[in-house]
Amino acid sequence: MRKNGHRNGAGRDVVTGGIMVAALILFIGTSGSVLSDIVQHVDNIGEADNVMVSALLLNIALIIFGWRRYREMTVEMAERIAAENRATELAVTDPLTGLKNRRAVTEGTAELFMAARKQHCQIAFLMLDLDDFKRINDLYGHAAGDDVMCRVAARMLSVAPAEAIVARLGGDEFGCVFLFDPDQANAVDDIAARMVEAVSQPTPQDRLEFDLTTSVGISVSETGAESVELVMRRADIAMYAAKRLGKNRYAWFDPEMEAALLSRNEVELAMRRGIPLGEFLPHFEPQVDLASGEIIGFEMLARWMHDGLLVSPDSFIGIAEDTALIESLSISVMEQAFMEVRQWPAHLSLAVNISPIQLRDPWLAQKIVKLLTETGFPAHRLEIEITESSLFENLTLAQETISSLKNQGISVVLDDFGTGYSSLAHLRALPFDRIKIDKSFILSLEEKNDSEAIVKAIIGLGSSLGLPVTAEGIEHAEVAETIRAMGCHRGQGYHFGHPTDLLGARALLAQNGMPIITDAQRETAGHRHHDDQSPWRRAFG
Repeated sequence: MRKNGHRNGAGRDVVTGGIMVAALILFIGTSGSVLSDIVQHVDNIGEADNVMVSALLLNIALIIFGWRRYREMTVEMAERIAAENRATELAVTDPLTGLKNRRAVTEGTAELFMAARKQHCQIAFLMLDLDDFKRINDLYGHAAGDDVMCRVAARMLSVAPAEAIVARLGGDEFGCVFLFDPDQANAVDDIAARMVEAVSQPTPQDRLEFDLTTSVGISVSETGAESVELVMRRADIAMYAAKRLGKNRYAWFDPEMEAALLSRNEVELAMRRGIPLGEFLPHFEPQVDLASGEIIGFEMLARWMHDGLLVSPDSFIGIAEDTALIESLSISVMEQAFMEVRQWPAHLSLAVNISPIQLRDPWLAQKIVKLLTETGFPAHRLEIEITESSLFENLTLAQETISSLKNQGISVVLDDFGTGYSSLAHLRALPFDRIKIDKSFILSLEEKNDSEAIVKAIIGLGSSLGLPVTAEGIEHAEVAETIRAMGCHRGQGYHFGHPTDLLGARALLAQNGMPIITDAQRETAGHRHHDDQSPWRRAFG
C-alpha cells in the first residue's frame, strides 16, 4: 500500500508540474501580444482579441491553481514523510517501554557485527530475564506489571553504555548489545553486574515495596558466534544457566552449557515417549510404627526404567517440572500405584508427594479424585504430601486445593517441615493432618546438637497442635530409638528398607505376614458377602 501511495503521489506531482509548465509557456507566449491589445483597447486605438484575452485569463487561473496545488502537495508530502517516519519508528520500538524491540535489536546487532570487524572490537550481548515476574502480575495485577517493565527499562538505560542497543525482546525478557575492547573484557562483567544491581533495587508499588531480581546471560562474538541468531541464542542459554545457579546473577556462555542443553532436550524427548509407554513406575518406601516396628504405610516414589536401566530421579524430575511433563508423569505413576495398593491390607496408607508445579493447577484436587474413582482406591488411605516451599507462590490456591482434598477424605501432609520461612503461619492457615520432618535434620542428628533441638521442637509443636509427626531419613537403629523417645510415632528411611518396585514391596509384605487380596479374590468375597457397594463408594470409604 505504501508503494502504491508513493506511485500515486508521484503521478499527481507529475500532473501538477505539467500543468504549471504548460500554463507558464502559454502565458509567456501570449501575454505580450494580449497585453498590447488590451492597452490599445483601453486607449481606443484598436480592438482586443477576445480569444487571446481569454487565453491569458485561463493561463493566470492555471498558474494560481498550480501554485495552490503545489503548496498542498508540499504539505501532503511532509505529512506523509512524517507518518512514514512514525510508522518506521513504531515498527522497531516496544510500545510499552519505549525501548527497541526484537526486530530492531536483531538489525542493530547485524550492523554492530560489521562495525566490530572494522574497529577490531567484539560484540557483547546481554540477555536479561526477570525472576518470578509472574508473581508480580498475580499479586498486583497487569497494570503494576507494566509499570515494573517501564521501571526496569529506565534502570537498564541508566547503566548501559551510551552507544548500546537496549531492547525489550518480549514478555519480561530484555537485551543489551554493545561493542567492547577484547583487551578489557572485565568491562562487560562490570556492566552486567550493574544491570543486576540496578534491577534489584526496591520497587515501590501501591505504597508497598517488593524485591525484583533478574538473571543475565552473556554471549560475545569471541565464542565463535558469527551471526546475530547464534549470539542471541547463546546469551539465552547462559541466562537460563544463571537462573539454575540461583537467579539474581549473571553467567557467561560456555560451550558445555550448550552440550548440557542438548542432553537435556534428549531426556525430555525420551520422557515424552516413555510416559505413554509405561516406562515410569511406582516404587515404594515403607513407613513404620516406631514403637512396634510394624509397617503401617508406604511412600510412593517415581522411577524411570529406560532401555533396561533404572534412571535416577535427579536426572528427570527437574526436567519434568520445567517442561510441564510432571503432571502426566505423576498421574501415570499414581494410577499404577493405586491399582496395586488397593489389593494390599486395608490399614496400609499410601503417601504421594505433589510437585510445586502441580499445586499451581486449580483442578488438581478434581484430577486426584477422578483417579481415585477410576481405580477404586479408598480416599481415606491416601496421603498427599505438599512441600512447604510450594506454598509461597499462591497460598489462597493451596488452601482451596487442600480443602477440596480433605472434603473427600484424603489426608494432607506438610512435607520437609522446618526448611521454610513461615511454618507456623502455614500450620495455622492450612488444615494439615500430619507434618513430616525434613530428612536433613534427621541425617545430622548424630553430628549436630542443634539438629536435635530442632527435631525436639518440631515434635513438641506437632504434639501441642494435635498433628502426628513423621521422620524421614532414618538410617540407623540408634537414630530411630532417639526419634521414638522424643515422641515421634512414624518413621521411614533406609534402616527400614530402601524404595522397591511392586515385586519387592509384595515380598516385604509377605515377610511381615500381610497377605495381598487380589481383585479376583476381592470380587469372590464380595459375591459371598453380597457386597453391593459401588466403586464410587469403595473409593471414598
